Amino acid sequence: MDNSDDLDDDRRWQIAMAKDRRFDGVFVTGVLSTGIYCRPSCPARAPKRENVRFFASPTDAEAAGLRACKRCAPDEQSREEGAVRDALSLLKQTGEAVPLEKLAALTGYSPAHFQRLFKRSVGLSPAAYQRALRRERAGDALSEGGSVTEAIYEAGYSGPSRFYDDRKDRTAMSASAWARGGEGVTIRWAVVDTTLGSMLVAATGKGVCRLSFNEGEGDLRERFPNADLVEGGGDFSDLLQQVVDAVETPGTGRDIPLDVRGTAFQEAVWKALREIPAGETRSYAEIAAAIGKPKAVRAAGSANGANNVAVLIPCHRVVRSDGSVGGYAYGPGIKRELLKREREQ
Repeated sequence: MDNSDDLDDDRRWQIAMAKDRRFDGVFVTGVLSTGIYCRPSCPARAPKRENVRFFASPTDAEAAGLRACKRCAPDEQSREEGAVRDALSLLKQTGEAVPLEKLAALTGYSPAHFQRLFKRSVGLSPAAYQRALRRERAGDALSEGGSVTEAIYEAGYSGPSRFYDDRKDRTAMSASAWARGGEGVTIRWAVVDTTLGSMLVAATGKGVCRLSFNEGEGDLRERFPNADLVEGGGDFSDLLQQVVDAVETPGTGRDIPLDVRGTAFQEAVWKALREIPAGETRSYAEIAAAIGKPKAVRAAGSANGANNVAVLIPCHRVVRSDGSVGGYAYGPGIKRELLKREREQ
């Protein structure tokens, strides 16, 4: 099934039995004995398993001779998804803020109803999505080395103060430092031995910005080429010990401050990873559903791989749908050991 490769039919059946609305739009459930197809969340009585076949879309189900359930209206969902796609296209094309009322009018829904549709599909309200889009545009412009002020206005901000308010508490780097690859920012770092191997820990004044295995100063400098890299330090030693303790006992250390930055989508994935209880795992499809974008399975996998802070943002808790470990930036051995330690706590 397109964009849900890590969902097999057994998992789809479990989702349908749980009536999990997070997977509405990812697939439809066809009931051959009645000739209808439904959303996974349909409240109707569960059919017998031998009568069920799963389809990627309403179009596929209808091509097989099935008709839409009148109770859960899965065909209506296609229209809803089209409305959200049209709104996203408009927001990406325009550099100006678009009021909710205008978006709703363009898509034929009431503002309140469209707000619910948009948030369910994207994971953010239209206003929050537009703020995230402005931040990303500003980041792209700054990374190209242009003027900070020009980048701010080009991204759609009404002025510098709005940009700085929008970025408050999101990163320890100022906009100018961000544009110059961390210039003017001090990053303290150390490489320590752990029972999982050599570990690099680096932090700004806000929190940990890099945690990795089998890396050193050269790798860190590639990520922050213009930052002032300082090895060790008194204040840093306390934070370093907290990180080591959290790695040796994975599942602890949730209060350790982080300084990470990504796209709005990446940050939503990282937040979802931190919400997985220690000792449990999730599939990429479940992560995508958790952030309100159930079809973005591959993008969730990419965001998982873009995580700069291993263990503290527990990307090791994402496994394949068949339960196998899958990939990990630092090797499957470390991933298995982290999962083993969490299960044994």
